[in-house]
Amino acid sequence: MQHAPAEASTTIFALASGAPPAAIAIMRLSGPRTDAILEALAGSLTAPRLATLRVLRHAGEALDQALVLRFPGPGSYTGEDSAELHLHAGAAVIEAVADALLALGATPAEPGEFTRRACLSGRIGLLEAEAIADLVAAETGAQRRQALDQLGGGLSRLYEGWAQRLRLLLARQEALIDFPDEDLPDETEAANRSDLRSLCEEMQAHLADGARSERIRSGVRVVIAGAPNAGKSSLLNALSGEEDAIVSPIAGTTRDAISVRLQVAGTLVSFIDTAGLHETGDAIEAEGIRRARVHAARADLVLSLVEPGAAPEQIVTEAECWVIRSKADLLTAPAAPGELAISTRSGQGLDRLREQLVAAVRRLTAGGAGASLTRARHRAGVEEAVVHLRDAQVQTWPELRGEALRLATLALGRLTGRIGVEDVLDTIFGQFCIGK
Repeated sequence: MQHAPAEASTTIFALASGAPPAAIAIMRLSGPRTDAILEALAGSLTAPRLATLRVLRHAGEALDQALVLRFPGPGSYTGEDSAELHLHAGAAVIEAVADALLALGATPAEPGEFTRRACLSGRIGLLEAEAIADLVAAETGAQRRQALDQLGGGLSRLYEGWAQRLRLLLARQEALIDFPDEDLPDETEAANRSDLRSLCEEMQAHLADGARSERIRSGVRVVIAGAPNAGKSSLLNALSGEEDAIVSPIAGTTRDAISVRLQVAGTLVSFIDTAGLHETGDAIEAEGIRRARVHAARADLVLSLVEPGAAPEQIVTEAECWVIRSKADLLTAPAAPGELAISTRSGQGLDRLREQLVAAVRRLTAGGAGASLTRARHRAGVEEAVVHLRDAQVQTWPELRGEALRLATLALGRLTGRIGVEDVLDTIFGQFCIGK
């Protein structure tokens, strides 16, 4: 990873705690002027990493009585001289301290700028920085546990281990190229091919398992599809316990997807109510139907609602698709084997549906205990490495095989942040909150 020199940076500050009023507000500082600013506000420097009670003053006026913590670089979170001011969390106090920091030469931090500096100084890796963002955004226990696992460095160690094995393969390959007349062991070429095949298989297994962890991070997508008036909106409302979707006897009431996020079995699930599937000459309704089919194609699970006496709609999806007979109170015959009959009016079948949803969510998020990719960026990087490894396996020219190995190593390096990360930093840290 390329390191940014701390002395070349500005000194930044931001409120790291919630909005006032509250009991305590934490103002963070980081950068080369941190110690000078602390001296100006607190009268003198406090001992490192020791909470010290001081009266903060500026321009002859007392601003607040605060706890001051100083973290000298490079052992701080950002790798720079840093500090925290634990203030009384009144709006007037926070505003007065912020004004003083501005006057003393500090600059308001951008979203994620503290963690960005930690990443650029080498204190944390790019994958750990992403884990911090996921931990801050975690809504469920599963998301929290997954983010903590990644923050612990498991994913970085996996990718760095692969990169190290690739570098060893590349070194062997270059030895075959540079010293063709030397008596290199006959087993070298066979060992290279065996190790290459093993690496490729490991990465492919990692990609296959990635869908599970991506669902934990982003949520399981359950799409409710079917013909108009099949009861899709009523089912969404029954599952959420709220009137999230408009229910009307008029066909075509839902023209665009309505998404409701709920926790099921400790996992975030997005239930998506879609437009009724049918032929129509209405351009707006047709666009809603097109979007409904796109949602179904991308779903993790499709609930295909069918009215009594009607045939199920043809839904193109690779996901599991459950046929659910709605309006069970109007059924004149039992539901067919494999179908579930429900009535949102009487509640019939809803408890059984909820039980099956819990089992499905657990199944969709179950997997191994190893490190898993969690973002589209991770998937794209590993997929790129696999493409180059497959290329290396079929190359007959040693030079071309070596180039493919080098490209695979670069793809993994971009994932961990060891090389070429400038183009992704703005995207990653722009998703952070200010003060982190």
